[in-house]
Amino acid sequence: MVDLRANRTRRRGGGGARKRAERTTLKIETARFIERSLPNLELYSDEALEIIENNAELLLEEIGVDFKDNPKALELWKDAGADVQGERVRLPRGLARKLLETVPSSFTQHARNPARSVEISPDTLVFAPVYGPPFVRTQSEGRRYATIDDFQKFVKLGYMSKWLHHSGGTVCEPTDLPVNKRHLDMVFAHIKYSDKPFMGSVTESSRAEDTLEMTRILFGNEFVDQNTVLTSLININSPLTFDAVMMGALEVYARSNQATVVSPFIVGGAMAPVSIIGTLTQVLAEVYAGIGYSQLIRKGAPVIFGTFVTSIDMNSGAPTFGTPEASKILYGAGQLARRLNIPFRSGGGLCGSKLPDAQAAYESNSTLQSSVFGGVNFMLHSCGWLEGGLVSSFEKFVMDADQLGALHTLASPIDISTNGQALDAIREVQPGGHYLGCQHTQDNFKTAFWKTDLFDYKPFETWFEDGSKDTFTLANERVEYLLKEYQTPQLDPGIEEGLGAFINKRKESMPDSMV
Repeated sequence: MVDLRANRTRRRGGGGARKRAERTTLKIETARFIERSLPNLELYSDEALEIIENNAELLLEEIGVDFKDNPKALELWKDAGADVQGERVRLPRGLARKLLETVPSSFTQHARNPARSVEISPDTLVFAPVYGPPFVRTQSEGRRYATIDDFQKFVKLGYMSKWLHHSGGTVCEPTDLPVNKRHLDMVFAHIKYSDKPFMGSVTESSRAEDTLEMTRILFGNEFVDQNTVLTSLININSPLTFDAVMMGALEVYARSNQATVVSPFIVGGAMAPVSIIGTLTQVLAEVYAGIGYSQLIRKGAPVIFGTFVTSIDMNSGAPTFGTPEASKILYGAGQLARRLNIPFRSGGGLCGSKLPDAQAAYESNSTLQSSVFGGVNFMLHSCGWLEGGLVSSFEKFVMDADQLGALHTLASPIDISTNGQALDAIREVQPGGHYLGCQHTQDNFKTAFWKTDLFDYKPFETWFEDGSKDTFTLANERVEYLLKEYQTPQLDPGIEEGLGAFINKRKESMPDSMV
């Protein structure tokens, strides 16, 4: 005789096992870039914006900007109608605005996986990770210099992070490799270990050329000639100085129709005035000149209006992050970019804390929230930033990446459909009831709320029995889990072989240099 109860028990057990497997099996997903539906915070009046715009043109006309060690740039500016005296370039009123008219309002950066390509425009938001730190921090090892192994791990974490749209660029500086060759390994890591879009090298024009050549091997010459496959960061040496290294990289990328983020790098009180309007005036003047120069190189080259601004602790001289003044500057820069109809870069999970602690959380969240409401379109440093940008933290990387999911939900449109109105649920429950078992809840509970992949919501007793883990520990476990579950996206063997041959040839062509 068949024991039906045993069969029923086995079926229930099997179903439970399947559900547990569904919950614990990692799915490698990447959310689509955000199509903005939230209204932007318009903090500044038209009068205030016009004052900033007029004063920025006045600065360019009266004071001008320096283009250091770049005779070609000086010649181009002179031909365009600027007053060039030595390395100082003064722009007559209206010249910069005229040059900016050819900047496209949007562009697509193509990824090697077309499903991961992103649109960068005033109506979208793209998240990219931390950029530039020479140090890394882990819970077990503390703070140390970064290596290429760390770099590869960050690329893998970025690939595994659902809410991160972009692989970024120098997610950390691999100090165990020669300075003049490390860019080859860095670009290769982005290509091999991720299929998301990435950024190019900017530390020398020849390294920008190497990056371009590697993308041609990856995508094909014709595709790269006709499409944008790179977005790269060009910092301005504030105040009002454009060095030959950054401009050399800009020239390489703009000439090839690859996108650049032209971004002043400002610590208020040190590299710009302490006042908000004064800082915004200098930011706009520098952006006018930098983006204008990109259009002298090639009309229609894609560009992002960049702003990186922090304030300064007037006692210690250290940069501060997450401050209200920095948020106000971000809001103003966003409005200025939108008046030009150019995509806007700012923000990120910025903090001055030495550890991924409460200070890091407060400061990072302040900038992340301001970036969403301030209309940022390309957010660099969205996850992993620590210690004022000196450190890339593995644990903070996954903490921040988790919060990017909350920002996706915050930026999503409100559901006003019949399902969103939920009248059937209200009718079903009636006064004094509860919604836990109603049909509407059953139909929507899986997608109704944003779900963290990191935070702990267990009852105290369960949390205590599990080891009383704080967020730092949970993040460390998350890092280990993601790296263990990582799967390399498929790359054509012929392309990988071609990249390897190019890298070897370039490395053999020059001696190692650590400067």
